[in-house]
Amino acid sequence: MTQTDTTTAGSGGSGATGGSGRADGLLAPVPDEDGAPFFRYAARGELRVQSCADCGEPRFPPRPCCPHCQSFDSLWTKMSGRGRIWSYVLPHPPLLPGYAAQAPYNVILVELADAPRIRLVGNLVASADAALNSVPPERLRIGAPVKAAFHETDDGLTVVRWLLERP
Repeated sequence: MTQTDTTTAGSGGSGATGGSGRADGLLAPVPDEDGAPFFRYAARGELRVQSCADCGEPRFPPRPCCPHCQSFDSLWTKMSGRGRIWSYVLPHPPLLPGYAAQAPYNVILVELADAPRIRLVGNLVASADAALNSVPPERLRIGAPVKAAFHETDDGLTVVRWLLERP
């Protein structure tokens, strides 16, 4: 069963825009007005996605208007936090110098079990606070079941990371 939280029209939103640099050289999401609720729920250990209050369709990234029925009414639906690896990449060489010490690391695309059309980008790690390279590349496989974990970054923002269901 999912839980929902109602959001006023236009205040649910889009995840993050751009990215800011951290002291360690890694990128950090920059929540915008539309995506701020996603990060507030993550800080509470909840994975929620924006859904249309009229037609019920989940959407990510969050945005003011439903692409299915054009309604401006939205709510935030609690997900189970489970999914499967839909795709992944191992950046070689790292795109930014701050990532060089962690290479090879992974970037995965997770299809949510509760909303298969929703896919979230993240990293597969051994534990919520582990380094980005904490899972050996040979452990990655398309279709592997994963579950959400929540990591508070040095700048206080909580991001979603992913753990293998069967380590």
